[in-house]
This record gives sequence, C-alpha cells and structure tokens, in this order.
Amino acid sequence: MLPGSGRRRCRALFSTLPEFSDLTPTQYDAAYTWLQHAGLLESTWAGRSVAEQVFKAALAEAIWFRDADVLIQSPGELPEDAHRAAETLGMSTTQAFAQIHAVWGKVDAELRTRIGSAGEAALVELLEQSVRAPVDHVSQRSDGYGYDIAVQAELCDVHLEVKTTNRRERVDVFLSRHEYEIMTHDSSWQLVVVRLAEDLRAEAVCSVRSGWIRENAPKDQGASGRWESCRLSIPPAEAESGIARLMPLLTPHRSPLIDGSSVW
Repeated sequence: MLPGSGRRRCRALFSTLPEFSDLTPTQYDAAYTWLQHAGLLESTWAGRSVAEQVFKAALAEAIWFRDADVLIQSPGELPEDAHRAAETLGMSTTQAFAQIHAVWGKVDAELRTRIGSAGEAALVELLEQSVRAPVDHVSQRSDGYGYDIAVQAELCDVHLEVKTTNRRERVDVFLSRHEYEIMTHDSSWQLVVVRLAEDLRAEAVCSVRSGWIRENAPKDQGASGRWESCRLSIPPAEAESGIARLMPLLTPHRSPLIDGSSVW
C-alpha cells in the first residue's frame, strides 16, 4: 500500500481499520523502518513482485543464509522461518527455493570478488617481508597464468594460486579448469588459502597438496561433457599451516603465517 498511499495515510489506515488491528501502530512503524533499512521504499516496483522483493531482503538476516548452498539442496529442505515467510507472502516452496539460491549466488560472487582481491594483496605483503626473492603479483597483469603470485629465485621457484576465505568453520574454494590443468604440468604450482579477519587482515595461511586436489577434482565422463570449474571443500587434515615450499627463502623477519608457526 505504501507506494500508492504514502506512510502517513497507511499509518492512519492501519491504526483505525479493524482488519489491520492484529498489529499495533508501533509494530507497523517497526516494519516501515525495516522496509526503509532494506532499501525497499526506494525500489522501482513496476513489473516486480513485492513478495519476492520482501523475501529477498529478509534472506540477508537469516542465520542459515551464509550456508544456504550446503543446507538447502531442494525445496523440501527450506528452514522453518523461510517456509513460513514464503507461505505468508503467497510464494510456493519452489519459488522460495529459487529465490534463496539466486540471492545466495549473487551475494557469494560479490563476496568472493571482494575478499579474493584482499587476500592476494595481503599475501603479497606477507611474502615481501618474509622471503629473499622477488614477489611478482602476476594476476594483476593477466588471469591467464593459472596462478596469482610468482616467487622466483635460484633456490626455489614457486607459483602460488591464492584462494581466500573469511570462514573458520569450513574452507570451500573454487578452482577453474585452467588452474587445474596448469597444476597438473607445473611442478612449481601450489594452492594457498588465506583466511581474513573481518577487517580484511590476514590471520592465517595454509597450503593444500596438489595430490589431494587431483583425487577430489571432477572427472569428465565423456567427450561431450567437460567441467570448467569446481568447488573443493578442504578438510582440516589437508590444510598445512604456512607455505613449506618457501622455507629455503625465508628471512629472519619472516611472518609466522608464512613459516607455519602460526597454526591454521
């Protein structure tokens, strides 16, 4: 009713008409404040479902939303609060399921882009203070290398593919087909995961064996099908603190995140 009537008229209607007396004026004010905070009062509603927009805005506040990709694999697995919200808004469970995964995909992609860049920059800074060798942030020039950072010296040559997370409870990384194929023929390739604190400061670094990646990456089933990217969930046993391959190059002032003395 708000787009057509405005806040004052709606408040008057909700305060006086019996059909709206199930909520108090204070509750309506709280709802209006939430709509305003969620940016829904400034939305262009033409051709868009009000129910879907309200449902999308509510998702960000759900405690399970961050792990929706794992927790909700079908419409029948909707959490109780999402089921009640969808029912109240006149949405089917199938519509609610589609909205959850559409919103999660967008939020996750934006988050990965933001923290991915921060993770690479944080690792470059740690390396520059920790190794006696040039540190080349190659992904700033091109994404065609199949890795992000090169550390090159006579004693040691390492190509670091950097993945970033801000989670403690589980470590999921996305690996492209190109990155995987570079790994298979580049003995210097190393997968490194950087965990960031909320202020985007590096708080832990670990390495993951290429052998484990080979064992767990998808396999093409035939000539007509080919995987292009995959998500790997790294178990704690495969997260080796620091970057052991850089040990020959470490300086006395190295970061404990790099030499492995700071536990993942």
